Amino acid sequence: MATSRRTLNQDLPPPSLALLALEFRAPFEFGAVLPAWPALQRAPAGDGHTVLVFPGLSASDTTTIPLRSYLGSLGYKSSGWSQGFNFGPRAGVLEAARRGLAQACESSGRKVSLIGWSLGGVYARELAKELPDLVRSVITLGSPFAGPPKSTNAWRIYELTSGRKIEREHTRFDLPSAPPQPTTSIFSRSDGIVAWQGSIQHPDHGQTENIEVLASHVGLGVNPSAWWAVADRLAQPEGNWRPFDRTGLFGLKSFIYPDPDRS
Repeated sequence: MATSRRTLNQDLPPPSLALLALEFRAPFEFGAVLPAWPALQRAPAGDGHTVLVFPGLSASDTTTIPLRSYLGSLGYKSSGWSQGFNFGPRAGVLEAARRGLAQACESSGRKVSLIGWSLGGVYARELAKELPDLVRSVITLGSPFAGPPKSTNAWRIYELTSGRKIEREHTRFDLPSAPPQPTTSIFSRSDGIVAWQGSIQHPDHGQTENIEVLASHVGLGVNPSAWWAVADRLAQPEGNWRPFDRTGLFGLKSFIYPDPDRS
């Protein structure tokens, strides 16, 4: 492994069983979309550029339909990864993802933003590093890029579905290093699948940030506060990025989005 890679906290355990049990609240998060819809429609309008959304482990494009539909309502051209269920980077998966990104960029004539949920966010980050000229921005939702291989409650499922040893997989990529584009990691300290510390990115350059929301891991892709943050980040003018603003709404916004740097 290259000496320039960051040293991971090898003692970071996966989330507790209590947090894992709280994952059952995800349907209630999706249920909150309806009452939050008027506020969600007040998010900044999109400029029409293409957004590719990658699903999490053992999930398919079906799970990202709500988020993609919301982004479509704001004016973005949102698409799934079109590879069925995400069972890990098996043979041909990353190659197909590269082709999909190149085709999306060619057809629109513009750079593409990448959004990835959990393992899908790892794909998004690595694609942005490999093909920087094609990517405008990267947003991840509860993605485990900064923790050791077994700091999640899903590593056994990963090994079972992908047929690959997760510790060996980690040595193939420099996961903690951020892509060169504006990169946002949306995470929750009550994530029951991924240790939240494993979703914290360091300020590798002046356009990286972490946004904390109150959500479950399974609910991150259907959580209204996560949706607003995604919409806000996508609306940043290309070449004129600014960090996410947690203030406003008479102090309510700072409650919805806690300080990610607090101890």
